[in-house]
Amino acid sequence: MIRIPSYDLSAHNTFGMKVKCALYIEYSSLDELKALLAEDLPQPVLHIGGGSNLLFRGDFPGTVLHSTIGGISFTGDDDVIVEAGAGVVFDDLVAETCRRGLWGLENLSLIPGEVGASAVQNIGAYGVEAGDVIDQVFCVEAATGEEVVFSAADCAYGYRDSRFKHEKGRYIVLKVTFRLTQKYAPVLGYGNIKAALEGRDLEALAPSDVRDAIIRIRREKLPDPAETGSAGSFFKNPVIPREHFERIVASVPDGKVPHFDLPDGLVKVPAAWMIDTCGFRGAVKGGAKVYEKQPLVIVNDSGSASPDDVIALESDIIAAVRARFGVELHPEVEHV
Repeated sequence: MIRIPSYDLSAHNTFGMKVKCALYIEYSSLDELKALLAEDLPQPVLHIGGGSNLLFRGDFPGTVLHSTIGGISFTGDDDVIVEAGAGVVFDDLVAETCRRGLWGLENLSLIPGEVGASAVQNIGAYGVEAGDVIDQVFCVEAATGEEVVFSAADCAYGYRDSRFKHEKGRYIVLKVTFRLTQKYAPVLGYGNIKAALEGRDLEALAPSDVRDAIIRIRREKLPDPAETGSAGSFFKNPVIPREHFERIVASVPDGKVPHFDLPDGLVKVPAAWMIDTCGFRGAVKGGAKVYEKQPLVIVNDSGSASPDDVIALESDIIAAVRARFGVELHPEVEHV
C-alpha cells in the first residue's frame, strides 16, 4: 500500500491539471481496501482509475483512492469469460484479448483508463460499448465493506451511463468479467472503419486487424494524452427526437447533417459537428483549446491551463450550440 499526504495529482489526470489532494492511497488487494474503508479518512473520498475522464476544478480536500489490483484470466473455448482486475490498464486488456483472437473489445482499442472505470463509465467507441460485453462487475460497498456482484443487467447500462454513476461513491469496483468469443464477430458499420480496412478481405479479418485500424483512426484525429493534456471526448453526443433533427436539417444551408438513427424515433447527432458548425474548431480560452483535428476534444494546449480556462471554454461551447441548434450539450468528462 502507498499512502502520501498532500499529493500532486498531475500524473493522475490526463488533462494534466496541477492540483493536489489531502491524502492519496494506492491499494493492491481486497483486504487492503476493506482495511482502508474502516479507517477515518480525510473526507470526501474519491476513487479514481487512470484519471482519463476527470476535470479537477481545484485542489481536492479529501482522500483519493486508486486500485492497482491486476491480473487477467481466461475461461472457456468458443465463448470465453475474461476476468480482469480493476487496476488493469484497459488497452492492455484489449491488446491481450485481440492477441488471443477474441472478438468483442477490439473497437475500444486505445481508450485510456483502467478496467474498473470502464465498467463505471460504460466507455464506448465505433459502435461498441463496454456494457455490450461485460458479464459481471465485482464490487465492494464502501459504507459496509460487503462484497457485491452485479450482472450486466443489474448495472443498468446506457449511453455513457450506469447505475454506478447514479449511486456515485457507493460501490468500488474490484474486478470485471467480459464475455468474448472466438467466433467471427466484427462490428464495422460505424464511422470510417471499413475505409481504414480498404483492400482487406473483410471475411478473413482477425480482431487484431480491426484493433490496428481503430488505433490508426484514433491517432490521426485524437491527441496523445502523454503529449497533450485532454480527457478525450469532452461532450456526449446528443440524442434528440426526429422532429428536432428535421428542424436542424432545415436550418443548414446544404441540408446535410451527420447522424445515427436510433430506435423510438430518436437520432444521435455528433456533438463534434455542432461544435465545428458553431465555429469553435481551434478556439482558445486561456491555456485551453478546442483540438483542431477533433472539435469534440478540449486540450490543455499550453500545458498550464487552469480548470477555469477549460470550464470557460466549455460554457461558451454549450451556450453557442444551445443558441444555434436548441440542443443542450452535456459533458462526458466528470467535474470534481
